[in-house]
Amino acid sequence: MDFAPVGTYPSSGIDVLIVGTGFGGLTAALEFTRKGHNVRIIERNAGPDISGDMYFMGLSATRFLRHWPEMAKRYDEISLHDAWIETYKHNGDLMLPPQKVADRLHAAGLDPGNAPGAFQMRPLVYKMLLEQVEKLGIEIEYGLRVVNYFDEGSEKGGIELDDGTSMQADLVVAADGIGSKANKLVGGEVRARSSGRAMWRAVMPVECLDADPEVKKFFELKDGVDPIVRTWFAPGSYALTLTRDDVVVWIINHDVTGSEAESWNNTIDASEVINAMNDTPDSIPPWSPIFQRLVKCSPPNSIVNFDLWWRDPQMNWASPSSRVVQIGDSAHSFLPSSGNGATQAFEDAVSLASCLEVAGKHEIPEAVQVHKMMRFTRTACAQKIGFANAELLQKTDWAQVKIDPRKSSPRLPKWIWEHDAEKYAHENYQLCVDAMRKGLRLEDDERIPPNYPKGYKFEPWSIDEIMGDLKAGREVDLGPGQWF
Repeated sequence: MDFAPVGTYPSSGIDVLIVGTGFGGLTAALEFTRKGHNVRIIERNAGPDISGDMYFMGLSATRFLRHWPEMAKRYDEISLHDAWIETYKHNGDLMLPPQKVADRLHAAGLDPGNAPGAFQMRPLVYKMLLEQVEKLGIEIEYGLRVVNYFDEGSEKGGIELDDGTSMQADLVVAADGIGSKANKLVGGEVRARSSGRAMWRAVMPVECLDADPEVKKFFELKDGVDPIVRTWFAPGSYALTLTRDDVVVWIINHDVTGSEAESWNNTIDASEVINAMNDTPDSIPPWSPIFQRLVKCSPPNSIVNFDLWWRDPQMNWASPSSRVVQIGDSAHSFLPSSGNGATQAFEDAVSLASCLEVAGKHEIPEAVQVHKMMRFTRTACAQKIGFANAELLQKTDWAQVKIDPRKSSPRLPKWIWEHDAEKYAHENYQLCVDAMRKGLRLEDDERIPPNYPKGYKFEPWSIDEIMGDLKAGREVDLGPGQWF
C-alpha cells in the first residue's frame, strides 16, 4: 500500500471547491492536493482567523503528518509534549501534584511516553497548516459569503454567493462550521442550539502577570522551564489554565449568563467572571482568590464568553447526488470535553481525500457515500464521549481521583486514538461498497473492522435524552460495546 508524499500521486482530474478555512478545510486542501485532486478554497472572513487558545489534539488526527516532514517537524516544535499537569479543587486545594501530561494520559497498551494526544495552541497549529497551503500555491479567496449550496444532478455541486455569483466543482466540501448553509441541502436541517453552557476564555502575554507578583509566582512555568496545565474542578464546573513561556491561557466552563455568543470576538468584562466565581451556593466555597486575581490580570477586551452549541447526530452529510459533502463541525459538533472536535475534523479530511483517490473521478458519489459510511458511527460515538466526559469533569469524585488520577481527566479510549483514517479507507473501501450494495450499515458487516467501540451498533439518540438522564441523576447511557 503506497501512502506517498505530495507530488507523487498522479492527477485525478477531480476539481474540489472547499468552503471554509478551519482545521478541516485546510487539512482537506493539503490531503486532496497530495492525492492529486485540484483544490480551490473560499472563506467568508476577510483574512486568516488565528484566534483561539488551547485544545487537545488526538493522536489519530496527526498521523497524516508522516507525509509532510516540514509540518511534522514544526508540529513537534510547537507541541506541549513536555508539559506538566496538576489538579486543584476550585477553592485552591491541591489534589494532585505536578506530573508529566504524557504520564497522566498514558493508557494501557501504549508505548511509554506515547500518549493518546497532546495539548496544543490553536493559533500555532492553524499557522502551520496555512503556511503549508500557501507553499503549495493553493488559492484561498477571502471575503466570499455563501448563501446557498446546490446540487446539479449527477455531475456538479455548487454554491451561490451573496453577490449573486455562483461557483461549481466536481465536489463541494462544506467545511464551514455548525451553521453551514449546506444543512438544508443534505436532507433537512438538524437544528443546532445552545447547550446552556459556555466557556469564559482568555489568552494573554505572560508579561501581563507582572501586574501581580503573587499571581506571577503561582502560575509560573514548571521549574521555570516547562509549560504546565492546571486543572480546577468545582461542582457543576471545571477550568483549565496553561502557562507557556510566551502566553498564559485560562478557561472556565459555566452556565450561560446571557452575554455568550459563538464567536471568538465576543468579549466581556472581567467583572462578570469575578462576580460568578464568588456567587456560589452557601454549601460551596468561592473560587480560589489566586485564580480570581489571574482573571483580573487579563487585558481589556481579551476575555471571550464563547457559547457552546450542539446538535443531534446528523444521519446524512451529503447532497442528493453526493456532489456536496459536509466535514468537521458542519457534519458533527462536539463539546470541548470530548477532546474530539479538531481530531475528527482532521480525520474527516484524510478519509474523504483517500476515498476520492481510491474511487477516481468517475465514482465521486460512491466515494462520498463510502466516506460517510466509514465516519458516521465513529463520530456519533465520539460525540457521546463528550457528554460522558462533561459529567465526569463536573461531578468529580475526589476519593476516586486520589486512587486513580485518570478519574480527573477526559477519557480518550483506544478506539479513538489508535485509528488511522487513511489506512482504514484504503483497506476497507471495497468492503464498504459491497455492504452498501447489500443495504448494510458499517456495523452490520462483520468483515469490516470497527473504528468505534467494538460490539456497538448505532441506535438513534438525542441530546434531550442525554440531558434528561443527567438531570435525573443517571449516568450517560453510552450503549453496548467496549467503550473504554
